[in-house]
Amino acid sequence: MRRRPVLPTHQDDMEKAGGKQPPSRLCFLASLCVMFWVLIFYFHFFVIASEPDAAGARIAHVDLPLPEPERVSDPVVPLVPPSLFSEPPPAIATLSKGEEEEPGAVARQEAPKEYAFQRALKTAENKSDPCGGRYIYVHELPPRFNDDMLRECERLSVWTNMCKFMSNDGLGPPLGNEEGVFSDTGWYATNQFTVDVIFRNRMKQYECLTKDSSIAAAVFVPFYAGFDVARYLWGYNISMRDAASLDLVDWLRKRPAWDVMGGRDHFLVGGRIAWDFRRLTDEESDWGNKLLFMPAAKNMSMLVVESSPWNANDFAIPYPTYFHPAKDADVLHWQDRMRSMERPWLFSFAGAPRPDDPMSIRGQLIDQCRTSSVCKLLECDLGESKCHSPSAIMKMFQSSLFCLQPQGDSYTRRSAFDSMLAGCIPVFFHPGSAYVQYTWHLPKNYTRYSVFIPEDGVRKGNFSIEERLKSIHPDMVKKMREDVINLIPRVIYADPRSKLETLKDAFDVSVEAIINKVTQLRRDIIEDREDKDFVEENSWKYDLLEEGQRTIGPHEWDPFFSKPKDKVGDSTSSSIETAKNSWKNEQRGQN
Repeated sequence: MRRRPVLPTHQDDMEKAGGKQPPSRLCFLASLCVMFWVLIFYFHFFVIASEPDAAGARIAHVDLPLPEPERVSDPVVPLVPPSLFSEPPPAIATLSKGEEEEPGAVARQEAPKEYAFQRALKTAENKSDPCGGRYIYVHELPPRFNDDMLRECERLSVWTNMCKFMSNDGLGPPLGNEEGVFSDTGWYATNQFTVDVIFRNRMKQYECLTKDSSIAAAVFVPFYAGFDVARYLWGYNISMRDAASLDLVDWLRKRPAWDVMGGRDHFLVGGRIAWDFRRLTDEESDWGNKLLFMPAAKNMSMLVVESSPWNANDFAIPYPTYFHPAKDADVLHWQDRMRSMERPWLFSFAGAPRPDDPMSIRGQLIDQCRTSSVCKLLECDLGESKCHSPSAIMKMFQSSLFCLQPQGDSYTRRSAFDSMLAGCIPVFFHPGSAYVQYTWHLPKNYTRYSVFIPEDGVRKGNFSIEERLKSIHPDMVKKMREDVINLIPRVIYADPRSKLETLKDAFDVSVEAIINKVTQLRRDIIEDREDKDFVEENSWKYDLLEEGQRTIGPHEWDPFFSKPKDKVGDSTSSSIETAKNSWKNEQRGQN
């Protein structure tokens, strides 16, 4: 049995202490605690309080929870569509409940604005990604907006069965080469108004497509706008003419990709002239549909074969020619062949007169060509004509140094691109025929590749075209022809079933231009430097500015584009009339 130790008695302790009672252990521990807390409070109030960040330290010691930092979602806050655009509210720094802002405290900095498209911009910073900053997102439209139209191709034109032109992905049937005018491959009987389907099929070969719209540099809308308007122009009311466009806009506005920029990063293609999509009123007798006047559609960019000089949401791309190479070698071989061609004719003209148009100079051009021994004339009119033969047209252009290109039924005509494809230097008589149209594809310095003769002199009958062209030095002619031949890849559309490797065709140039346009717009929005003084009616002047320029002023071509405007202030009545005539004259087979 263990014994418990005997504890000393209180009397024993007193004896050992000389009769005095010893201090309690509890009192000793209490004294230590008091000294510890005295040191703590001294350190806190006298040392820390003397530091510069004392105010911040005191706030940090407040016994209240601080707000957690916000997490920014990815993608970031969407940009408000332009139709509802307003500045986002400034970032506000708030204090926690119970906190008071101290006098002299440093104001918290405003958080930078963020936009949904910033993720797409950042892809360009990834140098290891060859598609960085170049991704294209393509909307998967219901087939009523594209494929269903091709299934009813016989209804796409009043006078022409378009079904045969839908073959070979929109290139049409192959052309024979019995006369040896063409090269062995890549030549097709392409209709001049089929760029809708050609462009969409070329897009399928684009190397930087994405299913993620948040990283897209631009968004493509594969709506066959040109085919749609072609179905209902003759004998249909405005409700039918506008139906598909209204339906498209409604469909797009419900998609997340639209919310990123309200459609300002979207683009589509309409293979007709802009006037077919710019109906000025809702009168049944007025021409075309109103696609390009719809508020949502005005945010998008529309690529057409002829744009309006006075509007900012359409851009001209080349008419399709007969040549659609499948590889670079086909283009290079053709260019070499055009360099070596013998050209016995100083100039040539292919076209029909316009006796019903008092402003047309075609009659004078035909007269001057007939009386010149150095001009080749190919007259076009109803019925059988060599103008309906691609080989006859191309053979004449290949044998000419200069090719006259007056206005067609509208400002532009396909013939300008056919002649350039043949290495023939185009002669323009109105800046609206090329210079203010195809600014993505042709040099802004038009004297490099063309000759400009103002049509007023020709119209008055006191100007000799032959003398003007003979006055150009042969060395200059040779240089201009070389520039024209070098431009060939940029004004043709490669075979949609393949892709050029090193050369950029008209499709590549257009897509690159759209991406640059959208990218610049996004940067301007972020840096708050959008042009608030932009005058849409002077759109043609802005298109001619060099990179970095933003200010326009008087221009030598002002007289050409100062025609009286109608009450809407967009286009002239004569432009609408020429749009109607362009359809009637499709019977001729040559504009």
